[in-house]
Amino acid sequence: MTTFKELIRDIGDALGATSGLDSEEVDHRELISLMERYSSDKTEWLPYAFSDASRNYTRNQVSDTNKKSNVLVIVWEPGRGSPIHDHANAHCIMKILGGSLKETLYGQPQREGDKLKLAKTTIYEENQVTYISDKIGLHKVENASLTDRAVSLHLYTPPHAHNYGFNLFDETTGKKSYVKTTAFYSDHGRVCDNAVSARM
Repeated sequence: MTTFKELIRDIGDALGATSGLDSEEVDHRELISLMERYSSDKTEWLPYAFSDASRNYTRNQVSDTNKKSNVLVIVWEPGRGSPIHDHANAHCIMKILGGSLKETLYGQPQREGDKLKLAKTTIYEENQVTYISDKIGLHKVENASLTDRAVSLHLYTPPHAHNYGFNLFDETTGKKSYVKTTAFYSDHGRVCDNAVSARM
């Protein structure tokens, strides 16, 4: 059985000395396999699972793998989710650590201003893994429960969205808006700001 700490180490080993600096260098299938190998153990990831009920979701960085990725534990408030967004030409692998999350996938608009086309909606349960990149499309992620928090593990490589920002999309108009990167709520298990926090 792979532990949470071993998973983080294995991700670093897989990215190696140069991989992760460019999307084409990354073997996302290997990273997906590593994420699938880990069986969620709340006692292992709980030290990173800070939550702030005033936010839709709380982003907690576990590791940056020598600046080649962002590995995050994200805590989702009941019934809340993300806007539709892209991934800044990077790979995004998501594993459910607790609860369930709904992913709504959209095709990339052919022209700015085109209405987004719904591709599919999927519910992911604990220990399931999914993958997306801009080549696949856009997506939004929502907590499928109206009563319980959900927790997920995200691997973003290269860390373009955090370093350079990303885009949000309006579903009806297709309008794109650039978002400058936002700070993490916590980093390596320590809160980064003065907000009141509580662990799961």
